[in-house]
Amino acid sequence: MKRLDQTTTPLFSALKNYVDNKVIPFHVPGHKQGKGINEFREYVGNRVLEIDVNSMEDLDNASNPIGVIMESEKLCAHTFGAQNAYFLINGTTAGIQAMIMSTCEPGDEIIIPRNAHKSTIGGIILSGAVPVYIQPEINEDLGFAMGITEEAVKKAIKDHPYAKAVFIINPTYYGIISDLKAIVRIAHRHNMAVLVDEAHGAHMSFHDDFPLTAMEVGADMSALSLHKTGGSMTQSAVLLTRGNIIAPEVIKQVINLTYSTSASYVLMASMDVARKQLATQGGDMLEHTLELVRWARDEINKIEALYAFGKELIGLPGCHDFDETKLGVNVRKLGYTGYQVEKKLRNEYNIQIEMSDLYNILAVITVGDTKEDLQALVNALKDIAGKTTVEEVKNATRVPYKPKLIVSPRDAFYSPKKSILLEDATGEISAEMIMAYPPGIPVICPGEKITKDIIEYVNILKAEHCQLQGTADPYVNHIRVLGTE
Repeated sequence: MKRLDQTTTPLFSALKNYVDNKVIPFHVPGHKQGKGINEFREYVGNRVLEIDVNSMEDLDNASNPIGVIMESEKLCAHTFGAQNAYFLINGTTAGIQAMIMSTCEPGDEIIIPRNAHKSTIGGIILSGAVPVYIQPEINEDLGFAMGITEEAVKKAIKDHPYAKAVFIINPTYYGIISDLKAIVRIAHRHNMAVLVDEAHGAHMSFHDDFPLTAMEVGADMSALSLHKTGGSMTQSAVLLTRGNIIAPEVIKQVINLTYSTSASYVLMASMDVARKQLATQGGDMLEHTLELVRWARDEINKIEALYAFGKELIGLPGCHDFDETKLGVNVRKLGYTGYQVEKKLRNEYNIQIEMSDLYNILAVITVGDTKEDLQALVNALKDIAGKTTVEEVKNATRVPYKPKLIVSPRDAFYSPKKSILLEDATGEISAEMIMAYPPGIPVICPGEKITKDIIEYVNILKAEHCQLQGTADPYVNHIRVLGTE
């Protein structure tokens, strides 16, 4: 691969040139470089509104890039070891859906871990694919799903030899890594594409202490949330591809099915600069990040009743490697749920963590964190623990195992439905998803049979005031199921 100059920012430089030239805008957006929205401009500043422009010859077009956007995407592909890169302005959700829709036609099977993000189910509904779920290993002590094993993938391929693709998460929200290299080898041996959700792994290519990435082990496609751990702005992501299993022209056509014709130049420019930063300074910046998170993890593990899990999980079922920047802390011995600790941190210490569940809280540590910030988190956890009698959380529960798929998600989505009380839904086939967000992993998906265990688990989440999504009823007292109105 030809070496490119990673110190350049073609798109960002073109935007700066547009602003410097003081172009008179008779084009959308209608705020006309901020002059039409004064209150907002006074708060956020002029520059961000001056570069909030629309496509034109010198600024290229994201739907069919042939200029500075294409140059920026080539630099991005080179940075991550891919053959092609596509800027996304609707998050990794758009990338995941594009991967599935590029690979699967209606009726095709795709092998997927049951703890995949809700966007995966969206991709299945849009494509008409039929999911073959693999149950990830469950860590009962920590209360969450780990990765999937090589043996589970082999069995799924043996049972479904005509599946078009294997879908993998690398890493999970909690930092867990499956044996991606082995899974890619197995899948390719059976002529199946490997699609990888790397929403939380955009940083992993740039330091040797991180797990291997999809592009490094020869996967066919991966979607990265560059905004999550790579430094760009919220909603910006990139789709990476390599190999010839899926033709680039097909991928481009699929992306454009749902891509805005008014892609945000602010988001794309932030990706251009974030890519440059990672390519030129990523190693040093991530070395500092690892020093900080390792210090914090050690300090938290000195606090009685708290357990900041890490690389010691490697070797347990479903954990081949671990991303240390996911600072997960098991809090069940405090007698609090993770949800309660999250609220205490925000309400009493002005600290907002990434997510919580029944047993754990999770802080995502990136190149933007400081020692002072992590010290504040450690001090807050010490204070909470110091005011608490050590005990087990009272409402501990097992993570529900995968429900039985009765109807394909697409058929369930388009079938007649009726709304019933969640309490009365045992044995019904769900027409909706229910998920805690974050992390956005469905408890039940369209087409799956609702069990008593699932209803009990959802009620526990509701009692903890967890943010539940997916149902037409915002309070999840009712659920839509297959049937007639």
